[in-house]
Amino acid sequence: MATSETVGAISASTIQRLYRAFMGARAALGLALLATQSLAGLMGARPTGWTTLISLIYGTQAVLAWILPRWFGGGDVPSKDRAGLSTRQFMVSIGADLVLFTLLQVRDPSGPYGALFFMPALMAGALQPRLRALGCAALPSLVLLSMSGWAVLNEQDGALRISQAGLLGCGLFVVTLLANEIASRLAREERAARGSLEYARQQADLNRLVIEEMEEGVAVVDRRGLVRTANPAARALLAEGASLRSGAFRLDTTPAWKPLLRAIEKAFAGELWPEAGRDLLLDFGRGSQRSLRVRMRFTLRPLDGDDLCVLFLEDNRLLEARNRQEKLAAMGRVSAGIAHEIRNPLTAIAQANALLSEDLAQDPKGEQLTRMVASNVERLKRLVDDVMEVAPGIAPVALTLSAAPLVREYCADWATTQRLPAGEASPLRVEIERDGLLVSFEPEHLRRVLINLLDNGLRHARPGPGALRVQLREDGEWVRLSVFSRAEPIPAEVERHLFEPFFSTRSRGSGLGLYICRELCERYGARIEYHRRDTGPNAEANEFRVLLPRPASPTAALASVPSAGPDSHFPDTELHER
Repeated sequence: MATSETVGAISASTIQRLYRAFMGARAALGLALLATQSLAGLMGARPTGWTTLISLIYGTQAVLAWILPRWFGGGDVPSKDRAGLSTRQFMVSIGADLVLFTLLQVRDPSGPYGALFFMPALMAGALQPRLRALGCAALPSLVLLSMSGWAVLNEQDGALRISQAGLLGCGLFVVTLLANEIASRLAREERAARGSLEYARQQADLNRLVIEEMEEGVAVVDRRGLVRTANPAARALLAEGASLRSGAFRLDTTPAWKPLLRAIEKAFAGELWPEAGRDLLLDFGRGSQRSLRVRMRFTLRPLDGDDLCVLFLEDNRLLEARNRQEKLAAMGRVSAGIAHEIRNPLTAIAQANALLSEDLAQDPKGEQLTRMVASNVERLKRLVDDVMEVAPGIAPVALTLSAAPLVREYCADWATTQRLPAGEASPLRVEIERDGLLVSFEPEHLRRVLINLLDNGLRHARPGPGALRVQLREDGEWVRLSVFSRAEPIPAEVERHLFEPFFSTRSRGSGLGLYICRELCERYGARIEYHRRDTGPNAEANEFRVLLPRPASPTAALASVPSAGPDSHFPDTELHER
């Protein structure tokens, strides 16, 4: 059963449209009433003056209310807390009908004016809540029954009039209920439509967002070669040097797109396109080319009488890079597993070699062999440690570190391990801009990065004091840690592979040092770069620059790591930009 809120659930725009339609029907009814009065006069039946006047008033009011809706409440919009028509709209339409039709019925009881009450009953049922609509139907029914009762009292054939009034009243209630039920169903359908429309809009927005953010290019093309829509990735892949503007475009307007256009035409003609796609080469001229992996999907049903083709475009360079990364990741996991299994045999070999060296202490040849075994065992251990360092494992936890004392300590420990001379004869110089520079890193990993860079720099540096220099200074949002080595410039063909795993220019090198540095830096949001720098008059050096991130909260607790202290034999020198 419909409730009083049912009609209120219809949107204001729907109520206004129905109201305008009923006002047009009232205008037609008013003109028909005037025409009936005129026709009756021409046929010799002279209506009373009051009947003619009331008919004229009703016809004029109905036509004016339809032609001039603003003057008669047509612009009123129902509020959200009230159902149905506004008060002015009700009085201009339903109220006026009930009053004028009642006057017509009273002035001419024998006339056929009772049927006119169906207009306000129908309008009330469609535009008013159910209780109000039934009240609008009850009022003319009571008028008709009252007039029939008056006729019975005056002995004017009242029985017939009472039956007619009863049937007419029942008809008014039936029409009102049917109109109200239709309006209730309209309200439910409209609510469902609004919900479906909102869901469709959300889905459309979600699909648009997903497609816009996809790294893969997506374009919709018809059989004439018109690209109806394309996401930014597709526009970037199809353009060279400049991005395509939004909107539709044709593939036959650019020579570079002709291979793609021919492939689409053949696919529409029935040529089987592989599920995994094919590679197409777009030639933009002047030696600029781009290889694309193209996959095609077709709409199952025609849209606007035309089939559509959905293109999925990927740059083959990105595909190859992704495949390389996946292979490297897989190789890293396998290597980590193998390295883990190698540790135990290496430990056993080292222990057996130590026992054997004790037995062969007096044999020079045997002692030489045991030293060779020990050296190679240590080399294998370092290789295993390098592999395990970059293997997938527990997520890194960055700490807030004071960089200056750590750099001093790590450099001092490294110099002691390498047995470097102290003082001015040392090939290592440490230059700290100031203490108090905070970075977000893990101390042991920071040590590993710095030691690897120092080992690499010393290996290629020219002999002499100050051949290796470490700098720590501020660099905007970063803290820059640089390792300079006075050495020959790195060739371009070597520079391209500096940070790749297992690439080394030495026969006994593992090729993992710089790769480990890069992997550890990426874990903590740092960056490592290579530059060829001018470090003074007639002096150039290879610089490996590490940009360390600052902590998000400068007040965070510092990691408790002891510094080298005053025993460090590397004097800090004031840093000047060269």
